[in-house]
Amino acid sequence: MLQPQVADTLTRSTKFIFVPTSEEEFEGLVELLDEITDVVRDDETHPLAKVMDVMGVLIKEYEDAYIPEPESHPISVLRYLMEEYELKQKDLTELGSQGVVSEILNGKRELNLRQIRALSSRFNIPAAVFI
Repeated sequence: MLQPQVADTLTRSTKFIFVPTSEEEFEGLVELLDEITDVVRDDETHPLAKVMDVMGVLIKEYEDAYIPEPESHPISVLRYLMEEYELKQKDLTELGSQGVVSEILNGKRELNLRQIRALSSRFNIPAAVFI
């Protein structure tokens, strides 16, 4: 049986955790995810890390339904942006160490959700570009 405390917490969380159905809801959810990401950072044991994962899935549901898929490869886009903004690997600290950036650029590692959000925010472009 569902405990009253759990039911209350889940009910209150529906104000923040849901599949967005409008651009306004989508942007609000992305903004909240960005704020949570700033708190959680790389700490996968943080209590909000799993909430962050769930929100990423919900945001992706909206993107899949309403935002057209880009036709280019995410790494090609990243390389283009690096060239456009005259950035070196060392400038992409939001992705991790230079070794991590190198592995991403060489196709040995895929971008994770945190990195995608960071790039989306940095370059002010939809996260879908990097998926």
